[in-house]
Amino acid sequence: MRAFLGMGSNLGDRDAFLREAVGSLAGVVAVSGLYETDPVGGPGGQGPYLNLVVELDTPLTARELLGVCHRLESGAGRVRDERWGPRTLDVDILWVESGPVDEPDLQIPHPRMHERRFVMAPLAELAPDLVPPDWNDRTEGRVRHVGSF
Repeated sequence: MRAFLGMGSNLGDRDAFLREAVGSLAGVVAVSGLYETDPVGGPGGQGPYLNLVVELDTPLTARELLGVCHRLESGAGRVRDERWGPRTLDVDILWVESGPVDEPDLQIPHPRMHERRFVMAPLAELAPDLVPPDWNDRTEGRVRHVGSF
């Protein structure tokens, strides 16, 4: 199954958290460039995020993939103190080939991905077929491409 994960970090060694998470995934097909972004939503005073998108070819179900995301976040020492607060690692399922999921704790496609430039810019690199042509006009936030991953 084709799947896309969005990853971000704005605490500690952001680059190392992302590299470790991507390196531990099975079935990686491609990784977008690395983007530095301003926080969107959440409490003020947060530092900038590093964000990227990973394309996977995986036999896992969406629910199993969610378990992988939670394990990656726990492995990076993520603490869930406040919604949209700073974090060592955030891993979201953006899209899965198997189709939409609408459950209380799992919504795919990600319900806010089309509003966030820090998701759409790296996703457009890997999957232009999943990105609406006017995405740049409909998204918020500022992103800066900072290199290859």
